[in-house]
Amino acid sequence: MAGKDAHVLSHPSPLLPLLLHWQSNKHLDMRTGNSLWLLTKKTLTGALIGITISDRYVTLSPLRGSSMHPTFTGSSTSFPGSLKGDVILVERFCLQKYKFSHGDVIIFRTPTNQKQIFVKRLIALPGDWIQVPESSEILQIPEGHCWVEGDNPASSLDSRSFGPIPLGLVQGRVTHVIWPPQRIGHVERKMPTGRISPY
Repeated sequence: MAGKDAHVLSHPSPLLPLLLHWQSNKHLDMRTGNSLWLLTKKTLTGALIGITISDRYVTLSPLRGSSMHPTFTGSSTSFPGSLKGDVILVERFCLQKYKFSHGDVIIFRTPTNQKQIFVKRLIALPGDWIQVPESSEILQIPEGHCWVEGDNPASSLDSRSFGPIPLGLVQGRVTHVIWPPQRIGHVERKMPTGRISPY
């Protein structure tokens, strides 16, 4: 997921060979040149709009790993363009005022390596008291932080390992699975029972 803009920008435009050919061929009439210029402008404008939408509003991300199984099916490969796992739709409107709810699935930069982006379920919000799994410890979530866990605790690196995470690391909320076709649907908000303590 990281570097999606670099991926978009690193590929040469399919129009580049056409433009080079146009520069070297003096026999093209003005209408062909104008058409190429208009097509180039539309392509560049579309790419810029796509990048802006991805950065500010919504983005699509393929998943890897099994920490959110069975909610998501992650790919076991990191090969670019591989669509063997679920592809998710992530909305970013929630970031404007940190509008999150218990049970949301969010993506965030990990506190230990901010180049990595994880997908986990939001269990506790600022001020909540939470029973730490497999422990008798009850912890209050500090202001500006949240507690996240994978749906598959046996293979999840989450707040049980690195503690509450700053809300500033959250990159968006997962709302839908959009690929593969048989798994297209809304991502359910659900909360494990008995995790928030009434302190």
